[in-house]
Amino acid sequence: VQLQASGGGLVHAGGSLRLSCQASGFRFDYAFIGWFRQAPGKEREGVSVIRTSDGYVYVADSVKGRFTISSDNANHRVYLEMNSLKPEDTAVYFCAAAATDLTGGWRNRRAYGYWGQGTLVTVSS
Repeated sequence: VQLQASGGGLVHAGGSLRLSCQASGFRFDYAFIGWFRQAPGKEREGVSVIRTSDGYVYVADSVKGRFTISSDNANHRVYLEMNSLKPEDTAVYFCAAAATDLTGGWRNRRAYGYWGQGTLVTVSS
């Protein structure tokens, strides 16, 4: 199993970035795949996750209306479109996947058996 995250970078507040997660090694079209982030000195938190079987999405309140998750099942990719970025969005963003149901809810990090290496997003004020 491999999750390859990319797309991070430095952007000014109000700008946009698109993260990409390339997945392989498990059944992509029946999984929960999404993004967590970890800012310096803070715990890793769920940002948004998509259920690839039907496109159902989970979104954290802090990014609702600004971030959009989507999946390309044919190419085994999940995207996170991030708009209206704020300095508080600065973090390392990790791609995560669960091949089974999410025990304990979508924000439960232990429910995800697969993790990517992370990509840094820095939003300057």
